[in-house]
Formats: sequence, C-alpha cells, structure tokens
Amino acid sequence: MNDEHRFPCEQCGADYRFDPAKGELVCDHCGHVQEVGDQRGPWQKSIRELDFRAALDNLLPLQEMEERQVSQCPNCGAEVEFAPDTHATECPFCATPVVTGTGTHRQIKPRGLLPFQLDERAAHEAMTGWLGRLWFAPNGLKEYARKGRKMQGIYVPYWTFDANTVSDYSGERGTVYYETRTVVRDGKRQTVRVAKVRWRRVSGRVARFFDDVLVLASRALPKRFTDGLEPWDLTQLEPYQPEFLAGFSAEGYQVDLDEGFVEARAIMDRQIRRDVKFDIGGDRQRVHRVDTQVSDVTFKHILLPVWMAAYRYRGESYRFVVNGTTGRVQGERPWSAWKIGFAVLLGLIVAGAVGYVVAMNQGM
Repeated sequence: MNDEHRFPCEQCGADYRFDPAKGELVCDHCGHVQEVGDQRGPWQKSIRELDFRAALDNLLPLQEMEERQVSQCPNCGAEVEFAPDTHATECPFCATPVVTGTGTHRQIKPRGLLPFQLDERAAHEAMTGWLGRLWFAPNGLKEYARKGRKMQGIYVPYWTFDANTVSDYSGERGTVYYETRTVVRDGKRQTVRVAKVRWRRVSGRVARFFDDVLVLASRALPKRFTDGLEPWDLTQLEPYQPEFLAGFSAEGYQVDLDEGFVEARAIMDRQIRRDVKFDIGGDRQRVHRVDTQVSDVTFKHILLPVWMAAYRYRGESYRFVVNGTTGRVQGERPWSAWKIGFAVLLGLIVAGAVGYVVAMNQGM
C-alpha cells in the first residue's frame, strides 16, 4: 500500500480501511464511515479492455502506466506494496522477514478488481474449519492456527484476455458398430458381440470468442493453490479505485503480459480442441490438425482478493489462502507422523482380527 491507498478520516485524521462487510471505508479510531467515492464520469465506469499489440509495442497511453514502490521477498520473490511507515515485516506469502521499500517498478495499472467480501474473522474461521477436517494434521499446528494469528488481506494480480478465434481442422469421425463372433469359454461355445469402429476422414471450421480468459500473474503462490480457489465471479468486477485497497496490501505482477498470453493461448487451445471434437461428432473422434487464427486480442490487469496466513511451525513453513469472496480454502497439507503411525497400527490390528475370525470360522 502506498500514499495513493491511504485515506485520512475526515473527523479524526486516522486512516480509513475498506470494510468488506459494509462495502465502505471505516475508521477504526473513531468509527466514522464513508462511502467509496467515485468522481468519474459515466464513460469511465466500465472496465475498458486494452489493446494487446499496443502493450507489447510499448504504445499504451501514459495514464495506463504507474510507478510502484514494492518490497521483494528474498525467499519466494513476491513483490508486495506496504504502507510507507512500515519498514520491516514478514512476507505474507511465506513468513520470511522482509525489509520494505526495496525497489520501484513501472507497471501497467490495474483496470478492475473484486472487492473483499469476507472480513478477517470470517476468513480465519474458514481456514481453521478446513484445518479441522484434516485428521492427519498435527494438533499443535491446528492449535497454533486457532490462536488467532493475524491474517493478511492481499490483492493478487491476474491478467484476463479476450480474443476472436477461427480454427480449421482435419480429423476422423468414428462410428461404432458390432460384429458377432463365436468364442469358447470354460469349454463352451458362446456367441458374443464385439465393438468395432469405422473411421471416416472429415474436415471443418470452428469459431469461438473467448471472454476473460484468466491467467495468474504472480509467482509467489503455487499454482495449485490459486487454481483451487476458483471459481471467481468476474461479472462482479468493479472498476479499479484505490479506496478498495485501503487497509490491504497489493502484489505487483511478476508474469509479464506476453508470458501471460502464452498460458492464455494454451487454455484457449484446449477449449478449441474440445470444440473440434464436438464438431466432428460421431461416437469417436481423432484430431489430426488444428490451425487457429487469433485476432482482436485485448486484455485487462485485475486484482483478486485473497486472505493469507503463513506459519512457521517446528522449522517448517505452512501457507494457507482463502478466497476473499467465497471463503474457499487451499494450503499446505501438514502431516502428523504419530497420527499416521497410529492409523497404520490400527489398520494392522483390524486386519489381524479379521484374519483371526476368518481362520476360526474355516476351522470349525
């Protein structure tokens, strides 16, 4: 968070923070509440897409760029904005000590965001509930997490891409038919039906418009975590306003735009292949060739809300993330050696008891 994201209370001068429950700015010092202001004209309130090719050629208007004072974690590489009066803290992604104010980056401004809908208390309850369902997790870690260590609300960067695609393909359509055969089983002749496939060459064209293909622009979190937080309801995106960041941190993107589009193309190609198979039809499909033309590519830089907790327990680092709108939880899965050993021992005892009963019944 920088000076742009600090909003002094009009009554006492302390900083407002954005309250997810109220959807407003709240002063924790005097309790004053203020609506998230929006002084823009109607033409600015929609979330406008930006031209992908212009961005690659460094031709975006200057107002679409910003200088950001960030702090880089020496362990996981996360680049996070903090308040200007914070000089040393822990990385919210891995709990590593961080000295703030380590660099300035020029980046594309966010165009939209999903405001937090869960407050810290609700996120903490979701996390401890998720941990409670992990029977093999160490009890000490569960208790450590339940003690209420502060979670951090962070806006995580993503790209979204729109594109028109037209794909020419060639392949084969398979039609299943059956042949009757006579076989010998257990010394007896039997008649069976055997499935066969008749293939026919086909070709065609499919077209699809892709809207808001979502690509993570952070490297600080394992992708399996962020994928597990989906789905995100992007229809609820708000045009970016710095007031939404009051009281929260924001991570700078580390996956550049061109690299993000490579991943977006892979997502598009998987969907196009499914479209091709559907267009081929029949009972079976073989796809030999797909040539796709992509046009009218646009993008947005957006921020999505995540509550995070990073714990160091017995020398190990554990991270937990909570979707700031739905409460969906993902994280490191800790294991308790004694619980696993107890379960194995119990399984051996049960197996031995069952074997003993079976042996006794056979001997009678």
